[in-house]
Amino acid sequence: MPTGLESIIAQLERQKSAVGRALEALRNIEVTVVADSLPTPQKRASAPTKRKRGITPEGRRRLAEAMKRRWAVKRTAAQARNRGQRKAA
Repeated sequence: MPTGLESIIAQLERQKSAVGRALEALRNIEVTVVADSLPTPQKRASAPTKRKRGITPEGRRRLAEAMKRRWAVKRTAAQARNRGQRKAA
């Protein structure tokens, strides 16, 4: 029986060393991932970058007209409510 017990111990020792190597490899990967995820300082551009997705003059005109229509509707509704309150008083 001692031979069987010795082989089991040897096998467990091999597994122990394999687990140790796997843990070490995972620790190295974790350090690499953390180091890669850190922000790197970037050089500032000498000239400001041009903004994208700006509103066109036509879009600005349409937006202004739409807002005027919305406020006109609100204003007329408020005036109608005020007229109704004056008559009731």
